[in-house]
Amino acid sequence: MIESSVLERLRRVALDRAAANGPAHDDGHVRRVAALAARIAAAEGIRTDLAVAAALLHELVHVSKSSPDRARAGDLAAEAAARLLAEHGVAAEDVRTVVEAIRDHSFSKGAAPTSPVAAVLQDADRLDALGAVGIARCFATTGELRRPLAHPDDPFCRGREPDDARWAVDHFFRKLLRLEAGLHTAAARKLARPRVATMRAFLEALAAELGTEPPAVG
Repeated sequence: MIESSVLERLRRVALDRAAANGPAHDDGHVRRVAALAARIAAAEGIRTDLAVAAALLHELVHVSKSSPDRARAGDLAAEAAARLLAEHGVAAEDVRTVVEAIRDHSFSKGAAPTSPVAAVLQDADRLDALGAVGIARCFATTGELRRPLAHPDDPFCRGREPDDARWAVDHFFRKLLRLEAGLHTAAARKLARPRVATMRAFLEALAAELGTEPPAVG
C-alpha cells in the first residue's frame, strides 16, 4: 500500500510539473483524472492508491500533440515516474504496476492495458476527453496549435477521412466519439454515457449554427 503521505508528496510534484503544460494537459487535467481514477477503482474493487498514483504521474513528461515523439509520451512519463516512486520508497512491485499503467495509457500508442490499474488509468484519462471538459480541451489544444475550426465544405467528415491535424472538429470523428467503445470498466462506461450525449448535442448545435445537416454520430 502506498501511504497517504507519500501520495500527497507525489501529488505536489505532479501538479507542479503539469502546471507548465498546455491547458489540455495541465494540473487541472491531472486533478480530474486522479479523481476519476479513484472513483472507478473504488467501484471496481481495484487498489485506489495505485490507480491514483498512476493518474497523478501520467503527465510527468508532456509531449506536444504536434511532436513526432507524441507516441512516446507514455514511455517518457513512465521512466520519470519510476525514478520518482523509487525516491519515495514505494515497493518495487507497486512501482512496476504504476509504471506499466503509465507506459500504456496513451491513446496514440494504442496499447491494451496489462493490469486492472492500467485499465483504470486508460478509462479515467479518456473520460476527461469526453463531455463538456473534453470539448473545452479539444478546442484549447487546436487553438494552441492554430488549427481552423472546421472544414468549410464538409465539417462533419461525411465524404472524407477525418484529419484532425488540419481541422478542430475532425478530432471528434478521429478520436473523441470512438473513446466510449474502448472503455474497459463498467464504472467508466456509466460515467461516459452523459458525457457522450453532451458531445453529440454540441455537434447538433454546431450543425444548426453552420446551416448544415447534423452529423450521424449514433
